[in-house]
Amino acid sequence: MRSLLETAAERAINYLEGLGDRAVAPTPEAIANLMTLDEPLPLESSAPELVLARLDRICSPATVAEAGPRFFGLVTGGALPVTLAASWLAGAWDQNSSFYNVTPATARLEQVALGWLLELLGLPSDCGGGFVTGATVANFTALAAARHSVLRQAGWNVEADGLIGAPPVTVVVGDEAHPTLFKSLGLLGLGRSRVVRVPADRQGRLQAGKLPVMVGPTIVCTQAGNVNSGAFDPFAEICDHTHEAGGWVHVDGAFGIWAAAVPEMAHLTTGMTEADSWATDFHKWLNVPYDSGITLVRDSDALQAAMAITADYLPTDSPYRNPSDFTPELSRRGRGVEVWAALRALGAEGLRDMIRRNCAYARRFAEGLQAAGHVVLNEVALNQVTVSFGDVEMTRRVIAAIQQDGTCWCGPTVWRGRAAMRISVSSWATTEDDVERSLEAMISIAREQID
Repeated sequence: MRSLLETAAERAINYLEGLGDRAVAPTPEAIANLMTLDEPLPLESSAPELVLARLDRICSPATVAEAGPRFFGLVTGGALPVTLAASWLAGAWDQNSSFYNVTPATARLEQVALGWLLELLGLPSDCGGGFVTGATVANFTALAAARHSVLRQAGWNVEADGLIGAPPVTVVVGDEAHPTLFKSLGLLGLGRSRVVRVPADRQGRLQAGKLPVMVGPTIVCTQAGNVNSGAFDPFAEICDHTHEAGGWVHVDGAFGIWAAAVPEMAHLTTGMTEADSWATDFHKWLNVPYDSGITLVRDSDALQAAMAITADYLPTDSPYRNPSDFTPELSRRGRGVEVWAALRALGAEGLRDMIRRNCAYARRFAEGLQAAGHVVLNEVALNQVTVSFGDVEMTRRVIAAIQQDGTCWCGPTVWRGRAAMRISVSSWATTEDDVERSLEAMISIAREQID
């Protein structure tokens, strides 16, 4: 066993150390070689060392270097070395982190990390929190608590009696709400299309002045960090309007919520602390390994009522927090381990410095591309840059050429009806040199394609 695990660590280290020099995208040959994995199920056992070697030989070259310093797609943070190491150790522990009495170490780490996170974001210290796979499930979990709360106020127990015959719940969203929010609404039986849409401004912010009159159970979904522009909804106005009518305000803060931790950026999140629930990813700006996120709910009892279960065989009795009381999963890995490691290693100032650097790099991308004659479509308020290289066909051609070149990787988007390339800067590993090298490649490739 020792030799196998040491070999795995060595292979992983070699992979990571080579990310700065390799093309970000895999070669067509590496992708084609994945077809060799399609084979009949073996009848006989294989030596674990041979299995690991095959995995590394075939699959490592076919990965996109998302953990590297020049991947600017999908708001992906590379895993901090300490979080990867903590993940390895937690994997060795193999704890089913459902109940404190059974897995006290991982349960305590989650409790500590939750407290640190609430302090960083300026949220109430008694919020409930559930460590989940990412913002999609975090939104789902928070909205389940919201559904519980607004229907409870109307005299309905949705967990016991379901939605058939329940008072209708009005869900209000901005026109620029993230698609995963609608997925969560569909899973909760609230409907992907059965929503009231509120127009957004030119930067994707929900226009609070156009909120509807609210009557009866109501949930309003807001956004901290538009996926294209990085813009923030006007939380203070939205919360005032919604709470006056007895409604619930949810914040989808997959990456933007972290601005609250940086004093000079906190104004972007003004009023956000007045909301009722929040969702964010850890595998974005906290730079922990996939998959990791959290749901935070002001009314911890509402979250627990929506999520917790009991059974005679489950060891639920404890004076301490049971992690599975706040998540959809009963069986679950200890996601708080990597989160605790990231926060313990970075500290508040280390995290803030990383966010500052990423935002400065985003501004540099915008300045460089504008100077080269390209159109930046958004106000660069955070770490997102949306740039057009002309019409739809030309923009897509430039993006494809940038991805094929391999210096960096950026993805396509459509912003305000216009085809664009999106640059998301969120990795601890990105340096000024990486930005300049990537910027030079982008400008050179765009010139070649346009000329």
